[in-house]
Amino acid sequence: MKKQSPHPSAILLGAAVRHELPVRKLRLTTPAATLHPHAPMPTLLKFFCLATLLLACASHAGAQKTDVYLLNVPDYDWAYGCFGTATGNLAGYWDRNGFPDFYTGPTGGGLAPLNSSGGNAGIQSLWASQAGVDGRPANRPGHVDDYWIDYDSPLADPYVTSRRGEHTPDCLGDFTGLNQKRWTRMNGECDGNLDGFSFTYWDTNGTRRVNFVPSFAAGKPARDIPSGLQAWARSRSFDAAVFSQLTDFNTTLPAGTGFTYEDLKAEINAGYPVLLFLQDFASYSRAVGNMSQANPEIHGMLAYGYQEDPAYGVRWVYYRTSWASGGLVHSQWDANVWQAGLPVRGVIGFHPRPKLRSLSRAAGLVTLAWDGPSARLYDTVARTTNYVNSYQAEWTPALDPCVWNPVGAVATNRVATFPAPASGTAFYRVRLLGQ
Repeated sequence: MKKQSPHPSAILLGAAVRHELPVRKLRLTTPAATLHPHAPMPTLLKFFCLATLLLACASHAGAQKTDVYLLNVPDYDWAYGCFGTATGNLAGYWDRNGFPDFYTGPTGGGLAPLNSSGGNAGIQSLWASQAGVDGRPANRPGHVDDYWIDYDSPLADPYVTSRRGEHTPDCLGDFTGLNQKRWTRMNGECDGNLDGFSFTYWDTNGTRRVNFVPSFAAGKPARDIPSGLQAWARSRSFDAAVFSQLTDFNTTLPAGTGFTYEDLKAEINAGYPVLLFLQDFASYSRAVGNMSQANPEIHGMLAYGYQEDPAYGVRWVYYRTSWASGGLVHSQWDANVWQAGLPVRGVIGFHPRPKLRSLSRAAGLVTLAWDGPSARLYDTVARTTNYVNSYQAEWTPALDPCVWNPVGAVATNRVATFPAPASGTAFYRVRLLGQ
């Protein structure tokens, strides 16, 4: 669905799903008991075998293999929680692909690096800020100082035991609830969060939740991963649409519900990596220390590509493991274990929305510049790299009534220049095409 705003800097967003017809195979058989093992092959059987071979070849030719992945996706190593790292990979991706103000620290000269090793270790401040790290003053506590003790710790957060106030939220983990022990019976499942853990409020019927914000029933402030990502984007002066949905192979869901492989392909094709939430389908809590219903075992990863070959039943997903495991690690789209001994319970989507940065007029020309999705998709079969996102500048002489008209050429570099109107007032916006 597309949603349009009358504001002159509004961007139209949405999602497109590509539907593909299934490949059907025809099997021709002859009972083995009718043939002697050394007898010559009967003419009819030769015809059947040839027909089978030709049908198999035709089937394979018609079922085209697809193998694509998004470029410039960071591969950070685990630090202060798997979903801290996974959301760091996500935000680092967007910092490199159209949203240069998502990360503004000194590491990498202000550009989120592709790894967190060596001199890039400071990038962890993107999801877990810390006093004295990545340009932060040593006397200014951050996320790690206020919430972290040790992995799986059920103890009260350090800011509580130190009897001091919390820092103002400034990193991904602050907004998503990472490592913060302050909630009880989240979605009726568990208390948390333990150190290293986060939570998502799923619709347990398999329906997609869009821009959902938890109630205060489990405690204040209400935080989970999707709503936290949206709140974090807004803290960076951007907006974003978010969603969460259980996977279609989740054994707790009715058949025909949940996030599908086609849905995942549509996200990747549109330039959006997808967070993968790994958890046993029916394990909602566990006893840890003095907590009888603490967070269950989970793991967080970031999907950024896929390979599909219907002729061989291949439906792979490429992902970053949150352990700096390198490229093209993959799993089959099914209910089996993916990593950490866990299947994928559900997914989280994050669609940052474009925003105009500047408008200038000189020598009879108007120039617009904006931040927005600027993804590139590599096709390993065709060996091509394609820009996924393109934009059209539009103008209107009035906002009430408002009639938008295209102006200038379609752009992929987030800049558009076109002739200024001869006279009168003009309002401008940029529209993200095809989504």
